[in-house]
Amino acid sequence: MNFLHLTTFYPPYSFGGDAMYIYRLAHALGDAGHHVDVVHCVDSYHLLHPSPPPIAFAEHPSVHRHELRSGFGWVGPLLTHQTGSPWLKLGRVEQLLRERTYDVVHFHNISLLGPRIFEIPVQPGTVKIATTHDHWLICPLHVLWKMNREPCEKPDCLRCTVHGKRPPQWWRYTGLMADAAKHVDRFVSPSRFTAAMHRDRGFPEKVHHLPYFIDRADQDWQNPGPPPQKEPYFLFVGRLELIKGVQTLIQLWREHDIDVDLIIAGTGTYENELKAMAASNPRIKFTGALPQAKLGALYYHTIGCLIPSITYETFGMINIEAFARKTPVIARDLGALPEVIQDSGGGFVYRTDQELLDAMRTIRESKHVRDELGEKGYQAFLRYWTREAHLDLYFQCLENSSAALQPHGAV
Repeated sequence: MNFLHLTTFYPPYSFGGDAMYIYRLAHALGDAGHHVDVVHCVDSYHLLHPSPPPIAFAEHPSVHRHELRSGFGWVGPLLTHQTGSPWLKLGRVEQLLRERTYDVVHFHNISLLGPRIFEIPVQPGTVKIATTHDHWLICPLHVLWKMNREPCEKPDCLRCTVHGKRPPQWWRYTGLMADAAKHVDRFVSPSRFTAAMHRDRGFPEKVHHLPYFIDRADQDWQNPGPPPQKEPYFLFVGRLELIKGVQTLIQLWREHDIDVDLIIAGTGTYENELKAMAASNPRIKFTGALPQAKLGALYYHTIGCLIPSITYETFGMINIEAFARKTPVIARDLGALPEVIQDSGGGFVYRTDQELLDAMRTIRESKHVRDELGEKGYQAFLRYWTREAHLDLYFQCLENSSAALQPHGAV
């Protein structure tokens, strides 16, 4: 089969777990013998990160990356942001559609491709699906983080956009999104929570559940390599942004006499502020950005992974990356995070600092509890979040979409 994936960000020109999902899916499809084209916008990446990507990613012989570089730098992303249309990016996509007949066109993070990208004409019989990796379809700032201070309980999008120092997207107050969404056969979300949030916030199309996965690198728990340090530690992995809540962990370590280290793996725009907060505490350590190959040992040897996000995560990839190494997770009771914990039994959720401290103490002091949680997480991982489990669900989703397929027009 021939697959075309359209996204704003893709490794190495990417941030966060959604791009890693696309990378893993593209490589899984390539390994299965399919032809995969991935179109992503380098101009958009450099708008947010002017420097070259910090980590290299291996290419796949059956996965072909097509970088969108207009020659106008930030003008292209800004034009798309303001109009909802791909404009300077459309020509390359249309060229690919003329050169090859695709069985599947899969949209991912299309924030700087614009919702009009959904309308690209395809050959009759081609399935169009779209994954809601974040909340951009219902939130101009992607993350339902209101006024840069709290989870969004009640939309106030225009005021929030201006407060976030972003230019308003006036097309959001027209029927553009609803009209464009009609051109997609099926929308899917990595969590039931996020699917429900789209419904509750008025997205006009039904969103189905299709969870994330990670590759069989999960087996590195059988040979993880040496521990990164002799001292025990808890672990955070992810982007260092305000909404990820790492500052709440640093504050916890500052206010309580926690005699175990906290290792923070990742990078982001909030990194310098976090390092300043932690400067006086030698138990808090930053690793910077690490390739996936070096994260396995960190996951395996930690007492537990902490996920303190203070707004609505759409899934929480750290959950299953930890479960693949038989490592328990302690996550804030917010968004999709508790859903993955509840589906697995592989950890604890918390609402207060005291509940977090109690959970940390429990898995640190009881090897039996830690091992039991780790085994539950791992067994759930095998059932739901492996490559094999995901591809079964993915092709089932495509088959269901194809059965209800309506022609989108011919190229």
